[in-house]
Amino acid sequence: MSAHDHTGFTKVASKPPASDVSPAVGLVGLIGLLGWIMFCRNFADIAEWLNLAAPRQPLSGPYAAVMALVFSAGPMVMWSVFVDKVHRRASTGIDWDNPRPVGHDLNVSVVKIAGLWATFAILAGLYCLARWYWSGQYLFAMEIISAAAIPVIVLSVPYILWLDRVMTQPRDHAWHFGAMLLGRDGWDPEEVKKHWRAWIIKGFFSAFMISVLPGGFAFVVENSIDGILANPARLTQLCIELLFVIDVQIGTVGYLVTMRPLDAHIRSGNPFLSGWLAALICYPPLVYAFMGSDGMLAYEVNTGGWAHWLGDSSAAMYTWGALLVFLTAIYAWATAAFGIRFSNLTYRGVLTNGPYRFTRHPAYLSKNLFWWCAVMPFFVTSGSMVDVIRNTFFLGCVSAVYYWRARTEEAHLLLEDPKYCEYYDWMEQNGIVTSRLAKVRKLLTPRGSVTAQPAE
Repeated sequence: MSAHDHTGFTKVASKPPASDVSPAVGLVGLIGLLGWIMFCRNFADIAEWLNLAAPRQPLSGPYAAVMALVFSAGPMVMWSVFVDKVHRRASTGIDWDNPRPVGHDLNVSVVKIAGLWATFAILAGLYCLARWYWSGQYLFAMEIISAAAIPVIVLSVPYILWLDRVMTQPRDHAWHFGAMLLGRDGWDPEEVKKHWRAWIIKGFFSAFMISVLPGGFAFVVENSIDGILANPARLTQLCIELLFVIDVQIGTVGYLVTMRPLDAHIRSGNPFLSGWLAALICYPPLVYAFMGSDGMLAYEVNTGGWAHWLGDSSAAMYTWGALLVFLTAIYAWATAAFGIRFSNLTYRGVLTNGPYRFTRHPAYLSKNLFWWCAVMPFFVTSGSMVDVIRNTFFLGCVSAVYYWRARTEEAHLLLEDPKYCEYYDWMEQNGIVTSRLAKVRKLLTPRGSVTAQPAE
């Protein structure tokens, strides 16, 4: 289904469809995260006041960064269950009011457990084979995943037995994979593909997100704010790092809390090969080959950056720094708005509030504007026009990659949910940013030109 199938300017609703995630979910997660950060920053004083047998220093270690996930996820999960009551939604595929007896679906559960454990084993093998997981920042991710492996394997048994009692259709994607492995009848190859798309996404991005948790968290917790208002570059950097910590923490929760009772399960992974290619080249290890300092699309060769070119003017530094913080804040807001449902390449419901009232892709738009404003590829310290042309062209290529990602994501969601089709049409006409871009796109793009092929 092409995106253009949904852009006819017929009668469109006066407001977008209701969002599957309420605005409060991300907000309470943000409050919990900021509370933990403040506790960690002031731990020395707290330990002194309580006379604790602990070092008188901030809690900035990697395990404190992992613990921040609990303070982010806990409030979001509780709000989702007790206020939004997401567990009662039909989209969970759960009927809590008519549980079946224990063991009623035991044959189904055993097959599902076999499929799930085989999935864990294959992912573990892939982690072992991929060399980049055993150096640098990924070592911490492997430590955390290894420590969680046994508890997850053990707890998966009572979880599946409990959940199968209330699922309306307990033969889910994991069952189809398990049935394939065990030679049972009734498994569907398409369901097996859906199972693996979801788990490859979860395995790949969870490891990446965990690997980047410690660095930003330590920077925010350890960094002193003494005299920071008088230093626009330092003030900007600290604000941006804090916003990136918010993005990474809540985004990581999204990958880890893919639970059906929370209506946060991965309903489908992107079926388009083009979507996978566009996404994966933006993350390690492929990002180093494409967008790294020596990559094919390197766009920071001999660039001084915004602080270098504006450093002679305090007013310009504060103004430009505020712009960069604003763009980063939109990026972090776009992640926080998902609450416990954030993840790349997946369909987990439709989000229509927050920054998604203005554009369908606020994170991509703000991220790319940030790069253009921060790097300033059209200014170079070498004085070489060749460097100017190269940097500007290659950053344009990077922005084109994100446009490509956006279009493939839209194609995926348009296939999955009529609500997204309604949202798409509403945004084409009413989105403050999207409606204007849509008019430009219609002038430049012939109808029916969007193509995408399902990934096998």
